[in-house]
Amino acid sequence: MEFLVDMVTTVPEGTSKEAVEEIRTREAVRSAELAAQGSLARLWRPPHAPGEWRTWGLFSADDAEQLEQVLVSMPLRVWRRDTVTPLSPHPNDPGH
Repeated sequence: MEFLVDMVTTVPEGTSKEAVEEIRTREAVRSAELAAQGSLARLWRPPHAPGEWRTWGLFSADDAEQLEQVLVSMPLRVWRRDTVTPLSPHPNDPGH
């Protein structure tokens, strides 16, 4: 199954720049691992509010439970709110 995940990250006030950079570096490494495993297909930057980071991700997983395991494994999840939308094929999809 494919899932569109709207990931909104809000860094807690008072968090040091070093801590932010460290977790962002770990997030980049984990995202690359998930892409290599076939769990993460794409990432986009949609509009976001001041003081937050927002990313849309296209993920593949057997089911919602497996997707949750993937999302929990991402370091930024500690500061993130995820909204998951399961996707199903459209009969008029030009890519298929």
